[in-house]
Amino acid sequence: MTIDYKKELENTARNMIFVHDPDLLIRMIARMMVEKAGISHASFFLHNRQKQGYLLKVSRGSLHKRIPLDLVCIDKDDVLIRFFRDHQSNFIFGREALLLSEAKSAVKGRRLKPAVKQRLSQVVYQMELLEVEVCVPNYFRDELLGLLFLGKKTNSRKFSDEELDFFTALNSSVAMAIRNAQLFKQLEYELDRKHQLFIRTTIALAAAIEAKDNYTHGHTNRVSSISMEIANRMKVRAKKNFDGSFLENLHVSSLLHDIGKIGVPEHILNKRGSLTVGERNRIKEHPMIGVGILKSIKELEEAVSGVRYHHERFDGQGYPEGLKGEQIPLIASIITVADSFDAMSSDRPYRTAREKGDVVNEIGQLKGKQFSPLVTDAFLELCREGRI
Repeated sequence: MTIDYKKELENTARNMIFVHDPDLLIRMIARMMVEKAGISHASFFLHNRQKQGYLLKVSRGSLHKRIPLDLVCIDKDDVLIRFFRDHQSNFIFGREALLLSEAKSAVKGRRLKPAVKQRLSQVVYQMELLEVEVCVPNYFRDELLGLLFLGKKTNSRKFSDEELDFFTALNSSVAMAIRNAQLFKQLEYELDRKHQLFIRTTIALAAAIEAKDNYTHGHTNRVSSISMEIANRMKVRAKKNFDGSFLENLHVSSLLHDIGKIGVPEHILNKRGSLTVGERNRIKEHPMIGVGILKSIKELEEAVSGVRYHHERFDGQGYPEGLKGEQIPLIASIITVADSFDAMSSDRPYRTAREKGDVVNEIGQLKGKQFSPLVTDAFLELCREGRI
């Protein structure tokens, strides 16, 4: 079967645009070489900074089961690597792809200088050892990213100039795609690292709140856990389509809902007796203090609504703005139920914890008054199942 190499190159290059995983990209190319170009085996060695060498990332064909992936590494100072790093295949043969038969002929000939001939003979030895008929370097600019090793053709014919040109052109496209995929992977890693840092910072801020209020130890984690349970149940019960962004904002917001208490004097937070009107008003300031602390953090824009409005009531009698019904963001409505349940069922400076059954009954009675009906129904269902 005759292969239209130009068409294959265009199709492969088009498909590579959508692959952001370097290993997957290399596997795709190796499989195509073995299946469509009729080659006995294909292996790809990719530069690895940690290993200080070129690591075998994929092997397809007759050698596939004999070569352990990610264990075979060619040192960066190996003669084969130095040969291509110095672009000597271009210098000797006028092209990047190195054909074993041509290399053997050049070693036997007289036109090469002794030093070059000696290095080329070592390269020939390496290729024979690895059963490689064609070696194609993979460059990004002048950097040697990897090496593609190809075995004999399954029909035992010689490689044509058209095929060698195809391998070189394909490898050039692969180099750009691999570099892009590596950059994409690095970006993913950096975003994940920043995200983990962000979550750990959030948890640290939540711990700072609890360190100030002696009677709320574990409160923020419990509120966060209950809030997530409610949201997940609402996805099923009310067929709410919560995306990952909503759930993450709820998680962060529930952890930070009381961050504003950092700005409330400790003697008020930990007072054992009844609060005065003035002291009660100071505590009511904590949602807006929390907003003031967090508003400059762009990543928290969506989560701040839960901090601001978690003391609003469904009947409009809450604070700080007296929002009513659906005016209250859903994040805040969920946190309100979780926060109220944990507050009533935990010890406080001015009273002991109430029985769980009494608290659940009271929340049910306040459905549509203090609490959102949709949120309350999900909460009550979870309580009946023993999940809260």
